[in-house]
Amino acid sequence: MSASTEVPEDTVAIAFLRQLVAAQTQGESAVQELIAERLEQAGCKIQRHEYDPAEVPVIGEFAADTSRATERRTAVVGTLVGDPDKRSLLMFAHPDAEPLQQDHGWKYDPFAGTVDQGRMYGWGIADDLAGCAAAVLAIEKAAQSGDSLGSVSFASTPSKRYARGVAALLHHDLDADASLYLHPAESGVGMQEIKALASGQLEFRITVHGQLPDTTEPGHTAFSHLAVNPIDKALLIIAALQSLAGERAERVHHPRLDAAVKRSTNLQVSTISCGEMRSFSRLHEDCQLGGALSFPPGETFASVQAEFEAALQACVEKDAWLSEHPPTLEWLTGVTGAEVEETHPLYQVTSQAVRRVTELEPWVNAMHTSSDIRNPPVEKGIPCVGLGCLCGDLTQNDKYNEWVDVDDYLRMVDVTTAVAIDWCR
Repeated sequence: MSASTEVPEDTVAIAFLRQLVAAQTQGESAVQELIAERLEQAGCKIQRHEYDPAEVPVIGEFAADTSRATERRTAVVGTLVGDPDKRSLLMFAHPDAEPLQQDHGWKYDPFAGTVDQGRMYGWGIADDLAGCAAAVLAIEKAAQSGDSLGSVSFASTPSKRYARGVAALLHHDLDADASLYLHPAESGVGMQEIKALASGQLEFRITVHGQLPDTTEPGHTAFSHLAVNPIDKALLIIAALQSLAGERAERVHHPRLDAAVKRSTNLQVSTISCGEMRSFSRLHEDCQLGGALSFPPGETFASVQAEFEAALQACVEKDAWLSEHPPTLEWLTGVTGAEVEETHPLYQVTSQAVRRVTELEPWVNAMHTSSDIRNPPVEKGIPCVGLGCLCGDLTQNDKYNEWVDVDDYLRMVDVTTAVAIDWCR
């Protein structure tokens, strides 16, 4: 299929998003400078904050060293300074995309911003250049509106691999009365959806130890009764975790999550690793389990960790081998959840803007576990909701030809503009 030559209605918004996509070929700094240039032209005060992700003080979050970004990063903030007696708004999005793969397998040039059949394709376009573009364009329109407004800021903050850009700024001197996280989502709802709840999440790894049979034979099958198979012991642990998951599901409730999926907390073992799929006659000394646990706002990861560890310990104490050779538990990542009630003024302003622009009734998608909307409320007590246009095939999900819906992207720009003006008016 050849690329469409259709001309979108808002060529300014499309052209800017295309520029951001193309700028990635020169690196993240080129994207940030393009954003800074546009914000400065709009009349914003520009600040650049260089930081080390490992040194950012965070609340309600942790990541193992192997999960963290290690290089120094730069966040860009543009502020349209307004009336200090009126409400202020912080918008944020991230300019960093997944690392480029040379053999990416895309149908389209990843850096051309091709529009085809109503979709624009580009590397990082949905994750999260569309969010960056919407914020910059909203500030430009707010500056041109002639309205007397409070201050409106946009923070273009690195986020991938726990780069923690927005947390770095919040712990520096960034503040506002409310915040807006701009990021498309693959939920299929687009601009009718408001992200107003993010569950917390923990990721874990458990290493279960076994014992090989006392033999020099290369095959172990005939001797397996003399061994301790770590897979057998891992199954005991999985059963204990499933029991914990069921008990928590009966006890822990949140109205939004219960309404969405009839469950407010979950625990899954998603990976099991023991040996390789080739030597089936050999046993192995260790088996690793990996998984995640979600929990609603109101619970802390510390309290959930304590429950998990108690359940694991109870399982260990019931088995003679595990008692003598306890498994190793590693907590890899953890974040605390957050939410904004539908009665909150920020939600009201946002929902009215969505209704006015889309002519549809907005609703809360409560299933964005570990979303960055948690950062402002958890780190600094700033209420936050999220918005994003229709998108799909995100590179971070190992897909190809990442895209955003052009019409919904334009609606995203309009809704973002309306929220900025209405909140700060």
